Amino acid sequence: MTGDDMHGILFGLFATLLLATPASAEFAKVKDQSEFVSLISGKTLSRPFVKLQVSPDGRISGRGVRWDVTGTWTWENGYFCRDLYWGGDALGYNCQEVKATPNGRIRFTSDKGKGDSAAFRLN
Repeated sequence: MTGDDMHGILFGLFATLLLATPASAEFAKVKDQSEFVSLISGKTLSRPFVKLQVSPDGRISGRGVRWDVTGTWTWENGYFCRDLYWGGDALGYNCQEVKATPNGRIRFTSDKGKGDSAAFRLN
């Protein structure tokens, strides 16, 4: 068997595994503060190189890459509004749309749902 043959077999196996994977749960909008707090209470929001705690009392803490993340948050008119610092640098105030899945994922989209998104696993 040549290297090209093995590459083709591995690619086919990988493609089959991808197609056989069940579709991920749909993200649904988090509509109020109590729903948001129930999602994040006692959990760590994680993604590669980032681990954050968003506490029910309005504090944000954790690490992003190699730097500390700190900040505060409030819930305003259906949006998660945060003032964030990363490694001591102000990232500014932004209100974000929050969506979550039943299987423990949460996604924040900046500028009230019109900007960039970041998804996290709730652990």
